[in-house]
Amino acid sequence: MTMARPLVSPVFKLHPDLARDGIPIGDFPLSRLLMINDAAYPWFVLVPRVPDIKDAYQLEPEQHQHLTEESRALCNALMSAFNGEKMNVAALGNMTPQLHVHHIVRFKNDPAWPGPIWGVQPMTPMTEVQIAVRRGLLKPYLPDLSP
Repeated sequence: MTMARPLVSPVFKLHPDLARDGIPIGDFPLSRLLMINDAAYPWFVLVPRVPDIKDAYQLEPEQHQHLTEESRALCNALMSAFNGEKMNVAALGNMTPQLHVHHIVRFKNDPAWPGPIWGVQPMTPMTEVQIAVRRGLLKPYLPDLSP
């Protein structure tokens, strides 16, 4: 009998860039959800809890399916919570070599519209109140997210 491999690894470690810029929100079955500490955009990142993965194609098929489902659920939750005009989803990883998928709610009046957000302005750290408000807006749409 062959044992199925676990979905996540107990030796998962968040890359220092993601640990520095991200505020932990909770865990999906595969991915850790971080809120990026930038007041300019509702910006969240899914990080699969799998070590030594730089790109999605390196995931096992079951893990890849989970990431797709988690991304879709997060997109729905973010657009419901923040009433955005567009959802940007991207996995670049050129600067931070750990698979992470950006989910950014965009508005026509945001600082970078309609272009990409990278390099437009420095990140503006949120206040504790802004963090609490964003968490509060998102929480009803992701009730099953583990803390």
